[in-house]
Amino acid sequence: MDNIIEIRNLVKSYENGHIKALNGIDLTIREGEFVSIIGPSGSGKSTLLNMLGALDLPDSGYINVAGYDLTSNKKLNKFRAQKIGFVFQLHNLIPNLSVVENIEIPMFTSKLSNKMMRKRALFLLDIVGLHDKAFQKPSKLSGGERQRVAIARALANNPSIILADEPTGSLDSKTSVKILAQLIDLHRNNNVTLIMVTHDMAVARLADRVIEVLDGKLVSVG
Repeated sequence: MDNIIEIRNLVKSYENGHIKALNGIDLTIREGEFVSIIGPSGSGKSTLLNMLGALDLPDSGYINVAGYDLTSNKKLNKFRAQKIGFVFQLHNLIPNLSVVENIEIPMFTSKLSNKMMRKRALFLLDIVGLHDKAFQKPSKLSGGERQRVAIARALANNPSIILADEPTGSLDSKTSVKILAQLIDLHRNNNVTLIMVTHDMAVARLADRVIEVLDGKLVSVG
């Protein structure tokens, strides 16, 4: 199986170099793998996830994700739209848009017609069991339902990789189990590479591999 992510000597600092969020990271992740990233607050795990999604750029080092050299490629909006699906802890839905309109947003960069975008958004809502909520506003949904909408939105452009940053961190345990099951099913059934940041070791152990980050370095990969 080919590597979908290759990172070499990745360094990222903040506050004029005084805070080293990543300090020489080397990592490869295989296509279709489920990897969890653990570590205490401030360890650099969310910074690493942001690098993988090109939400932030490194100070130095090499990072290639799904064939894109993120250290030299300037077309990062295209990369994010075509290759990456994001699921955040606070889901980041746009409150004045309906559920189905929120899911359509990533597809605006595609060549789909409005009719096809609506058809795909409704299909994705079927997958996450929320077709009947399509025309409601996010404020009318429970926390777990909003997170399921976020998962549907993450799948809008058939991404190669889903990056999930504490996707169950604000949910109760019963809802967390449902959200995790949905993400893992999508990973297994569609060969999507799933990379999840979590504080919860019980969640982390569901992955094929657990990566531990401490003080900007990988201290354990297993």
